[in-house]
Amino acid sequence: MRAVDLLKALGVVVCVAVASSAYAQASDTAAPDSAATAKAQKSATKKTDRKLGYDVRRALSKAQGFDVSNVFVRARGGAVTLTGTVPEGGQIEQAAEVAKGVPGVKSVSNKITLGVQGGGG
Repeated sequence: MRAVDLLKALGVVVCVAVASSAYAQASDTAAPDSAATAKAQKSATKKTDRKLGYDVRRALSKAQGFDVSNVFVRARGGAVTLTGTVPEGGQIEQAAEVAKGVPGVKSVSNKITLGVQGGGG
């Protein structure tokens, strides 16, 4: 009876050793590629987000009667957030509409507020 238990235990040990060895080899070969791919995707995403932000800002600067000097644009994965202040209430909605019209924009979070610009004094 002891011999059978010993053989069972030995069989389990061999299976675990083979499985972990195969897993380690698969992991080792996949890790550098997936890490490089993830880094490349992150870099490409960052560039895409930055370009989208610039495109929205450019569109705002070309909008008739819109003052873009105190408006900030942030883009992430097609979601654009607008922050800052504008001198006239109508420009808040105008900014959102302009941003929505830029290719690549999936959603707009408009956090622009009405504010006084230029200190005077």
